Amino acid sequence: MTCGPYWVDLHRAEQRLGGGFLLTNWLVLTALHCLRGLVQIDERVDVVLADGRRLAGHVSRLDAEADLALVSITSPQRAAPKIPKSGPARIGGRWRGPYRPAANDVELSGRIDTKAAAYLCEGGGIIEALQLSADQLLGDYSGYSGGPVEDTTSCDGPAPEHNGGKQEAVVVGILLEQAPDRTVAGRAANVLFAATIAEAMRRFNYLDVAHLIDVLRPPGDAESAVASAVPTQAARGTTVNPLVNSMAAKADELFETIQEWSARGVMDAAQISELTFMVAKRKIQAELGEGGAP
Repeated sequence: MTCGPYWVDLHRAEQRLGGGFLLTNWLVLTALHCLRGLVQIDERVDVVLADGRRLAGHVSRLDAEADLALVSITSPQRAAPKIPKSGPARIGGRWRGPYRPAANDVELSGRIDTKAAAYLCEGGGIIEALQLSADQLLGDYSGYSGGPVEDTTSCDGPAPEHNGGKQEAVVVGILLEQAPDRTVAGRAANVLFAATIAEAMRRFNYLDVAHLIDVLRPPGDAESAVASAVPTQAARGTTVNPLVNSMAAKADELFETIQEWSARGVMDAAQISELTFMVAKRKIQAELGEGGAP
């Protein structure tokens, strides 16, 4: 199971717009079409937490081609749920969608059909997406877009003792679209598409990545959905760059400096998050032997 209800509803005045979920305690990822026409930066939108608390927010980032958007909770408000980790999905594994449009709607679950692959979404852009089969044959899956997709495969395996014998699910994507049913006009098949968290991170270099950065690392499992990730120099049979350790050390020093700036209030949360993302990404590139300085 996950750490808690980190998914949200988005509202404008008394109108429910759609769903989304917390990437940090102040940043919500959603599908752009869930905002229903709120396509301007800084447009007001309320974030309603699973416990019913309503926080003021605003649209902070848009990517129309990928049908993705970020909503920022207005400072100094913050959401409290512990955000689960993110990672790559496992082909053939199990998934669940913990977000439900209404209390009387079913929770979605099913099988992860394919590894992350290029997909032409309705926004017109090519995104990295997962193809999912849903166990629930609803005919129409509208209202579920913007919700998180959790890989629950590991929940059936052995778990660390420090977690009370329970494995935590891993957030692997955001629900965006459903495939049409070719036999019945106007009805959707039980095949859904979800943009990966890695795709969202590439689209928005804006995120606090302490719990998200592993989606950019190569998989340890040959069945992982990111099996095409760039291998390390050692795996390619080439000499490991002797500067890699030095570059990693410099990145760690930069992390400490950024944390000091954050504690002193030198920069706002958005600037701190963006710097953290950039340094973490460069550190991983160095570990993968892609060169460059952090």
